[in-house]
Amino acid sequence: MPETDIRDFLRTRRARVTPEQAGLAPYPGARRVPGLRREEVARLAGVSVDYYVRLERGRTTSVSAAVLNAVAHALQLNDTERSHLFALANPAGQHPDTTTAQRARPGLLRVLENITDVPALLLGHRLDILAVNHLARALYRDFEGLPAGERNMARYMFLAPQARDLYADWPETARENVGMLHLYASHHPHDPRLAQLAGELSASDPDFRRWWSEHDVYQPKYGSKRYRHPLAGDLTLAFEALTPIGDPDQTLGLYTVEPGSPSENALRMLAGWTASNTHRDRTQADGAPAGASAHRPQPAPAKGAGRGR
Repeated sequence: MPETDIRDFLRTRRARVTPEQAGLAPYPGARRVPGLRREEVARLAGVSVDYYVRLERGRTTSVSAAVLNAVAHALQLNDTERSHLFALANPAGQHPDTTTAQRARPGLLRVLENITDVPALLLGHRLDILAVNHLARALYRDFEGLPAGERNMARYMFLAPQARDLYADWPETARENVGMLHLYASHHPHDPRLAQLAGELSASDPDFRRWWSEHDVYQPKYGSKRYRHPLAGDLTLAFEALTPIGDPDQTLGLYTVEPGSPSENALRMLAGWTASNTHRDRTQADGAPAGASAHRPQPAPAKGAGRGR
């Protein structure tokens, strides 16, 4: 429920800011809460205690942008958290929810098809994997062995045993996946598929359950990931997360390597192995022409979110 989401988000943000960090005088005696009290947030934001309490309880009908900005400043929210707070405070103004399966946008699919020398993938909302190129399939091993309806990054991260071996820094990346789902949830507050996905992962994995309860949010932009690939060995890949203007629910993820680095050599080896196996599969396929589009990214199936990063 949106009311519960904003309550839990503000409560967890209060808990991580100490009075000293907020510039307040130390509170005399023992404190019952680890961070700021509601009264202290109200004072820092310049609103009455009753007003802030109503906000934290999800009564946001008449809340203004000025108040939300003041609360965000008091709680020392970053830009992603501030956007999340605004979305939680205005659930009626977010994206209408739908049960229609998301499809890869044709233009982005053509872009993906033309990226041949680095891994690339297209993510939709809920972290559904809409399409991948041949090197991404090779990087995320056993991906095509997953049921078509379960190709989802969060599912892959928490339910596929090989994911914990593949990511050298699995806890950090896994927590980012949880944060992305929370950020998506604030913009799609009544999505039944997200509720189903979060419920399944919470029941199946204690790490997901603990991190989901912390209400952290994460917006991917750029950075690097370290992998331990069973064929290519150790890889460090830089990534860029590109979200088209006007279509925030599809993100193109590109992975690159430093020229001349051991990771570049490892990626070339992986590409060569992938190409040789693809050629073998084409020649063995009954009636498959040499030019068959075996590397063409496949759109996500019509059924709900599944096991996929």
